Amino acid sequence: MTIKILLNEKGNPVGKLADAELHFTSGALEGLKLIGFGIWERKSGNGRNVTFPARQYSVNGERRSFSLLRPIVDSTGQDRIRDLVLEAYAAYEADHAETGAAEAASA
Repeated sequence: MTIKILLNEKGNPVGKLADAELHFTSGALEGLKLIGFGIWERKSGNGRNVTFPARQYSVNGERRSFSLLRPIVDSTGQDRIRDLVLEAYAAYEADHAETGAAEAASA
């Protein structure tokens, strides 16, 4: 599995840094991707958060949602995916910071 980062260049909504996709490279899910992950700056300014794919629905006019990626037994599975997405975003940021610095130096 690889994680593809799609930067939120428009800055809308405020605080959303990027979207992320899980691309499956082997096994029964090879060639498929799971979309709907969001990388957000925490409102407190301390760190980042990842939201998972979810489906919204209404009950008596109230909007609710349920997660499409849920643990079978061990709820720490979501923590592993969250950490992997945040690591991929940090690597993306570092790579693009180096690229941007190199482009500015050559200009």
